[in-house]
Amino acid sequence: MKKVAKFEKISFSQFSSCLPLFENFDYNSIKLPSRATLGSAGYDFFLPYDIIIKPGQNILIPTGVRCKLDEGYVLQLYPRSGLGFKYGLQLMNTVGIIDSDYYYALNEGHIMAKLVNTGDKEVYLEKGTAFMQGIFTEFFITKDDFTEGVRVGGFGSTTKSDNKSGLAASNS
Repeated sequence: MKKVAKFEKISFSQFSSCLPLFENFDYNSIKLPSRATLGSAGYDFFLPYDIIIKPGQNILIPTGVRCKLDEGYVLQLYPRSGLGFKYGLQLMNTVGIIDSDYYYALNEGHIMAKLVNTGDKEVYLEKGTAFMQGIFTEFFITKDDFTEGVRVGGFGSTTKSDNKSGLAASNS
């Protein structure tokens, strides 16, 4: 297997900037994503604290994790299928895309996810529960691609990049 990325914790200072929003979040308990078996394609991301999510409610989950990717690769984030089947939990954006330059963003590439409860029952998940999975994928560009944009912001910022062509570098 080719190794193309490395998971890391965000810095403590970046973590501290999240504390007003996520007061139950303990820096020392951040668990880096891992595969469950040798045959697993996905790296499980774990809840950093207990959550309760009511029907129709959505919740932003900071993972405390960032990912340094080799150029030419992307990390795609998917919900854990068991949570969808059992409880109706989904990622709000269906699939998260982590570009290689997100690591260098102002927020240090802090990977966050928003879960929504589409079911009809309140769901309680304990800290440490695997709630989404990330899969690394190689990507390609067109022969006539001349993008020169540089990411300047964090989450959802590529459409606001410092792009000399005036076009967005991507839509993540």
